[in-house]
Amino acid sequence: MTDSNTALYPPLHRRLYAVWFRHMRVYTRNLLSNGLPPFLEPLIFLAGIGLGLGKYITEPMGGVKYIEYLGSGLLVTSAMYTAAFECSYGTFLRLEFEKVYDGMLAAPMTANNLIVGEILWAGSKGFFFSFAVLCILVAFKIVMLPYGLLAPFVGFLTGVMFSTISLFVTSFVKTINHFSFYFTGFLSPMFFFSGVVFPVENLPAFIRPLAEVVPLTHSVRLVRAVCINDYKPILLLDFLYMIVFILVVGFFAIRRLKTRLVS
Repeated sequence: MTDSNTALYPPLHRRLYAVWFRHMRVYTRNLLSNGLPPFLEPLIFLAGIGLGLGKYITEPMGGVKYIEYLGSGLLVTSAMYTAAFECSYGTFLRLEFEKVYDGMLAAPMTANNLIVGEILWAGSKGFFFSFAVLCILVAFKIVMLPYGLLAPFVGFLTGVMFSTISLFVTSFVKTINHFSFYFTGFLSPMFFFSGVVFPVENLPAFIRPLAEVVPLTHSVRLVRAVCINDYKPILLLDFLYMIVFILVVGFFAIRRLKTRLVS
């Protein structure tokens, strides 16, 4: 079906929902094994790092206790990792091995619809993973309600943001082993240098501009402000950064991956 026949397509929201719904059905097919880790992982990390290391950090960090500082950062790192994994390994497997997209493109939808549906699904997983972490933080009174209720929405934006860059990376990857460079060389260092474990202000002066360039820094700053109810004008720039990043990187990701899908 060519672009000239787009009038025969279902409404856009139904096409995007079809992609989203397909991924949701596959994910919930093994709900226990897929849904339990998002609740357990922050619990293990907070017990091992927050409670253990937190005993030696007695001074407030960023105006809050260290366990609160660390916990609020985990709200978006969980969204980052799940979206990155979904749109790198997950997308590559569906593209090269399972050939899922061949059947989906035979339906009345475009390649653009398919890719945007992938991005929305990754954002939804970011929302869910952030919500799972929030439940743990609230249960242990690390984050208080109702302030933390906005955190999953930041997780959604974070998931969308990292889905775009992950799809862009996937458009270049020829073998699945190459994703190790992406996770080890980009995501893992960003976890430690984006204000999750310690403030960006504590970094050497020549590294701080680089920390401001990478996307996770802005997600962390935004979600931490939400959790402690401390809003500042600079947060508008963080939000604007995330929106512009999604639009720009998403445009190039869709453009490159579309070529690979239809070739």
